[in-house]
Amino acid sequence: MASFVTEVLASSGKLEKEDLSSKISKMSRKVEDTKEEVCDMINKRYGDFLPSLQGSEELMVQVDEVSKEMDALKNCIETEVQQNIHVAVAEYAKIKQQLEKNTIIMTMLGHLKQFHSAMEESNKALLDKKYVDAANHLERARASVDSLKGWKTSQLPLLSALSSELTVQRENLIYHLGDEWKRLVIWSLPSSKEPAGLKSFLKVKLNLSHGCTKDGEAKPTALLCCVLQALAIQGDLQHKIKLFSQVLMKTMLKPLVMYPSLSVRVTEQQGEGTVLALQCLEESHKERSTPSQVYSKLLLVLRTLHSHLLDVSIGDKKLSAILGELIWEEMSKCIIHECLLYSIPTNSSQLEKYNTVIKETEEFEKSLKEMEFLQGDSTDLLKYARDVNCHFASKKCKDVIVAARKLMTSKMHNTVKITPDYKLRLAKLPVPASELKGKHETTKNEITMENKKQLSPWSMCLPACRISESVQQLMELALNTLSEAVGSSTQCALQLFFTVRNIFQLFYDVVPTYHKENLLKFPHLAAIQHNNCMYLAHHLLTLGHHFRTHLPQPLSEGIATFVDMVPGFRKLGAQCFLAQMNVQRAELLERLSTAHNFGNLDDEDNYIAASKAVRQVIHQLKQLGTVWQDVLPVSIYCKAMGNLLNTAIAEVISKIMMLEDISSEDGEHLHTLCQTIIEEGPLVFIPLAEENKNKKYQEEVPLYVRKWSTFKELVIVLRASLQEIVDRWADGKGPLALEFSSSEVKNLIRALFQNTERRAVALTKIK
Repeated sequence: MASFVTEVLASSGKLEKEDLSSKISKMSRKVEDTKEEVCDMINKRYGDFLPSLQGSEELMVQVDEVSKEMDALKNCIETEVQQNIHVAVAEYAKIKQQLEKNTIIMTMLGHLKQFHSAMEESNKALLDKKYVDAANHLERARASVDSLKGWKTSQLPLLSALSSELTVQRENLIYHLGDEWKRLVIWSLPSSKEPAGLKSFLKVKLNLSHGCTKDGEAKPTALLCCVLQALAIQGDLQHKIKLFSQVLMKTMLKPLVMYPSLSVRVTEQQGEGTVLALQCLEESHKERSTPSQVYSKLLLVLRTLHSHLLDVSIGDKKLSAILGELIWEEMSKCIIHECLLYSIPTNSSQLEKYNTVIKETEEFEKSLKEMEFLQGDSTDLLKYARDVNCHFASKKCKDVIVAARKLMTSKMHNTVKITPDYKLRLAKLPVPASELKGKHETTKNEITMENKKQLSPWSMCLPACRISESVQQLMELALNTLSEAVGSSTQCALQLFFTVRNIFQLFYDVVPTYHKENLLKFPHLAAIQHNNCMYLAHHLLTLGHHFRTHLPQPLSEGIATFVDMVPGFRKLGAQCFLAQMNVQRAELLERLSTAHNFGNLDDEDNYIAASKAVRQVIHQLKQLGTVWQDVLPVSIYCKAMGNLLNTAIAEVISKIMMLEDISSEDGEHLHTLCQTIIEEGPLVFIPLAEENKNKKYQEEVPLYVRKWSTFKELVIVLRASLQEIVDRWADGKGPLALEFSSSEVKNLIRALFQNTERRAVALTKIK
């Protein structure tokens, strides 16, 4: 009877569903029990740290069996659901939801199993010093923990315990790897308290473990490869290599570039490995190493590192490439600023020899690429070496400006004599092709045209004078710089040409400011500065013309000129000398102001004061005459001294003409003082060092002193009688009438003579 009921129920599918429900209920209870046991075991193992190896193994077996039963039940249910999809959707959906929950739990249990086995295998590999396997197992364990964190149903306390254990194991592995690294790569460095210098760098050593040789080629040890790969897997390799690169750059590579006497010694020591040590072979007198020396020293270090340490593949990269990325930029900058910068020629004739340096740089980079330190074709280092023309021009310009400024701020009083036959020492320049062609054409139809009246050969020459030695050197510096521009590239020639213009502009701006106080204080320096400016202006007229045809375009088309600077220099020289003239003129007038207006000279004190003032004026003029002697050109000298003497004489004339009453005794005293000026005034004209040649200029005083004739007439009048005055007036046609107006002569007569009929008659004749 029971079997019949069973058959009926089975035919309707009801019994199968009831059996499935009971099976799933049992399976759910079984899964929950297994979950509690596994979680309990994991907590005890990683949370409470209780040893339960045997129990965990039994649980793992139990998990596997439950998993298999779940798979079979799942297949059965999916088949049944497909057959009866329209009959029991709601019921099967509930059953499937329960199944999915159980599947999730089983997946979590699988991750826990994987985590546990990965951690166990990692510990075992670490004990056996299989660092790569240990690192890989830890990565698997980390992946399991990450997967568990993705499930919302994960138990947070359990995950926290797993994460902590993973962190402890990772740090333990990294500690062991760091310990191995320290044994394989050993630095010996000077004390941090010791000042950085050549002596401290001699204490630097790098000890690398012995590399195993294969076919006579040195290779990094297997242990080193394992350590590096394990560090890479754990993501700590970049940090380790960065620290290594910083120490390498600071204590070995940079010092080798900066100190010419430093070199590197590579030795193989039994039981210790390969040792790289810095040594000082001999004291080098050179301030900088040559590029070839620097390249050879650096390559020796990098090749040794490559063969014993860096020839290890990390993924798709070599370790040497990783190090190269870290050090190349800093190393190339160091080579440029500490070596290549100082190897740039200072003379254009040496530029061709610099091709050797370019080739050495190319070979250096080629060697680095072979060892995979360097990637790519064009680098800043090679670009710098190849752009030598630009760097030469920049360096030359900088050196020229520095040298020029040094000359401008040097002492001005060291002078050289310039004579009319003086010529600049111009470099011999090649004759341009255009000029050669023109010469050949003119020789075919040669016509001689000559004017009988010729200018003097000295017409366009500088007059004899003295200029600062520094200014002569400044002009030579400008000439040498322009000579460098001849035959240079267009960019280089432009830089050099405008640097020369900047030299003269700098002189225009710097010298008057830097020497301002001395130029006002010392008349000797003012005269020299005047000559300096005129000397520069004179040569700037033709300087551009001399070089223009030899320079590349656009300089050869008329840009190469200095003529526009000539008026500025002439004005600068004139202003400087005129400022000194004003100072001297003010001093003369100040001295004459102490003469009490030349009145009441019958008083002894007044006469002494007036006599002293005249003597001081003469003395000042004589001092100036001596100071400017053989310095100023003769024509400028005579004009300057004549102008100052004229100032003094005009002031004396003005003061005497203002007197309303001149007694006979006052007249005698005035005549004596004025006669002193007439006798000694011409003696201040001593432009030349040879005394016998100065007489000519002393006789030509009226040409340079505008009031000289007026002053002489005044002296005559001071001792003349009324009749003599009338005779010298000669109805407005005499010499007295040429110098004074009628009113001035009448005032003199009234001051000199008492009011008598004779005076009245004389006054009527002065019309």
